[in-house]
Amino acid sequence: MRIATLFSRRHEARAEASALTRLAVPMMIAQMAQVATGFVDTVMAGQVSANDLAAVSIGSSILITVFITLSGVMVALNPVVAHHIGARTPEKIGPSVRQGIWLALALGLFGMAILFGVQPFLGAHLGLDAAVNDKVNGFLTGAGLGVPGVLLYRALHAYSSSVNRTKPIMIVSLCALALNIPLNYILIHGLFGFPELGGAGCGWATGAVFWFSFIALAIHTRLAAAYRPYRLWQRFERPDPAQQRQLLRIGAPVAFSYFLEVSAFTFVALAIAKLGAVTVSGHQVVINFSSLIYMIPQSLATALTVRVGQALGHQDPLAARFRSGVGMVVALLCACATSLCVLLLREPIAAMYSNDARVVALAASLLLFAAVFQLSDAAQTAAAGALRGYKVTARPMAVHLVAFWGVGLAGGAWLGLGHGVVLGLERPMGAHGFWLALTISLTLAAILLSWMLARVSHDALPAPGHLQKVSA
Repeated sequence: MRIATLFSRRHEARAEASALTRLAVPMMIAQMAQVATGFVDTVMAGQVSANDLAAVSIGSSILITVFITLSGVMVALNPVVAHHIGARTPEKIGPSVRQGIWLALALGLFGMAILFGVQPFLGAHLGLDAAVNDKVNGFLTGAGLGVPGVLLYRALHAYSSSVNRTKPIMIVSLCALALNIPLNYILIHGLFGFPELGGAGCGWATGAVFWFSFIALAIHTRLAAAYRPYRLWQRFERPDPAQQRQLLRIGAPVAFSYFLEVSAFTFVALAIAKLGAVTVSGHQVVINFSSLIYMIPQSLATALTVRVGQALGHQDPLAARFRSGVGMVVALLCACATSLCVLLLREPIAAMYSNDARVVALAASLLLFAAVFQLSDAAQTAAAGALRGYKVTARPMAVHLVAFWGVGLAGGAWLGLGHGVVLGLERPMGAHGFWLALTISLTLAAILLSWMLARVSHDALPAPGHLQKVSA
């Protein structure tokens, strides 16, 4: 969809941008609440001891990697349900979501097994002392018990968002954040007869909040009148292998794409560990802040999946292409705003995280890269979201593999740690080299995915003589 076309139909574009934003904003608030939960865990554990903080940091890194990867599979429900909405076949939504719930339960048990299975190897592999190792294992045990709950919640999250009901997701996430704080305090300090678990208590609180989120959203979708046409909870058939395969075909590449992106940033943190505490701290500041503002394009991408999927379900590929173009523009406009804010406020942002002048100076310089890659990150995230609406996920996964691991990680290692002359310099670039490579990788992903979206949306159009009117 060309910019000139969007401008000539600016009234329709404004209406579509408004619909997209209404769908995305509650999910953005919900995702920020989830990020804030991890921040609360870190702060509360840090007030106990360095060992507790280390245990929460290590445990959270493992949990987040497993959770984000597996939740990518559940994204498959978004286009499936959205297509049913667009096709005006609400009777098919309940069976599809029930199959998603079965898949979520299986993935949740698998994720729980991973978090239990890694525990015997962490101490020796990471060189942890006994006190920290015990707390990490306690964190992973408590959080692991909640993984089935959070995957079931993600299935209902996909269901609710795809039928244009995102405010309940926001409310449940805010309630979960509010619940997490007192649970942390009780379990960390051993109040009301509970054992004093220290940092490990954050894992158990997280597990409990995971199950709370699922139960709360399940009750709402069962009782609220808006969900009754879909009859999700009226019956429960057995798992259908054909439908399970369809969900995995769409969702597995998304999960691997999520893993590639998360692992790229995780491995960078491990790679620069040898460069010293100041470098690690400065890098962590930028990672944390970037993760927060990334919720904006990520929420827009999920909303775009729904909007595009609904248009395609309605047999209106021209509307799907129009919505893709509007979504890309909205994402880029939001990225311009965040980029400008980061550029102008990078020093105050860094100062919020640390009072060490060296850390603040390094983080402020690295935030320049974060300001630059806002546009690329928004474009590649929105394009991937729109492609999911077309049920195209395998090719974006290949792009992410090349971009994040081939360019981001390998290029970062060469620029940041390589010896000899690098781009005319006499020594490696350190953390700046890794962030330069990540910026290049995001730009490459943005170019390739935007081109792919243009091709896929064009190829889906009918013959010129049979174009439908846009029903945006």
